[in-house]
Amino acid sequence: MKNNTSRRNFIRYTTLGGIGLATIPSVVSASFQEKGLSRIKLNSGDVLLFQGDSITDMHRNRDDFRPNSPAALGEGYPFVTASGLLYDYPGKNLSIYNRGISGNKVFQLADRWDDDCLALKPSVLSILVGVNDYWHTITHGYKGTVQTYRDDYVKLITGTREKLPAVRLIIGEPYALKGVNVVDDSWYPDFDEYRAAAREIAVRFGAVFIPYQNIYDKALKLAPASYWSFDGVHPTLAGARLMSQAWLHAVNG
Repeated sequence: MKNNTSRRNFIRYTTLGGIGLATIPSVVSASFQEKGLSRIKLNSGDVLLFQGDSITDMHRNRDDFRPNSPAALGEGYPFVTASGLLYDYPGKNLSIYNRGISGNKVFQLADRWDDDCLALKPSVLSILVGVNDYWHTITHGYKGTVQTYRDDYVKLITGTREKLPAVRLIIGEPYALKGVNVVDDSWYPDFDEYRAAAREIAVRFGAVFIPYQNIYDKALKLAPASYWSFDGVHPTLAGARLMSQAWLHAVNG
């Protein structure tokens, strides 16, 4: 009996492990396939800029302005992504920056856009913003609506395209993981409208869209929300790697 039980446990363990190993990489690819999403091609000498809020910022050293600097890239998905890009494409001479700032909403990105985007002349611009545009209506008395978010975002990208007509855009979907600390049922369905707006904007401007919410939702079948985010918004180390894999999947080197 003891031997049979041990054998069953071993089979269960190895089977679940096999499923996990097979499924984790497929979480990202399945999400892209379902949505029929496009990818961008990296060119030699590309300047890549990550922009957004605290999910992008992740404790970066804001006094370090160098490209490809670990301290300047922070502790989140831009750092993990940059590491992967520089490893995968050593011959492309990429310059990678992070200019995310914690707490930002779209209009606050716009306030600093000349210095933190246009001056860097990125050829690839990745933006992930929106959670604060909703979250701060609950916690900070912010009066913006989803229409404010949409209008501000369209204005930001329209102006960017006027100054940088050849820039290749990547727009990340705002996401939240329910049941972890700050995110609960009260967020829905209102927050979903911000997700939909980001996707509409990506389509409007021909940007690559990264469906972070869809990817996290699939990842929840492998581990609980607290494994991927420590508060429902900001990624853990595992969440940062998951987001990075999604970003890298959007690139065709």
